[in-house]
Amino acid sequence: MYKIKHLGMQTASTNICERMGRSQELSEFKRGTVIGCHLCNKSIREISLLLNIPRSTVSGIITKWKQLGTTETQPRSGRPHV
Repeated sequence: MYKIKHLGMQTASTNICERMGRSQELSEFKRGTVIGCHLCNKSIREISLLLNIPRSTVSGIITKWKQLGTTETQPRSGRPHV
């Protein structure tokens, strides 16, 4: 927990994870939709606007699909969180 001071006034304690959380993983269906649009010759920008997903995410999905041939989530390295 961190206490934030702003202009001499103290605000409520905030957990740093509440301020900088990670977004949720895309569903398998949405990743498949990205690949389907890519196969229909839509640009990364068009897919991004159509599905309301960041361009970097669309690009990452397409790149991973080209390298691995699948859109399934891969196991992560390291010790899992407790």
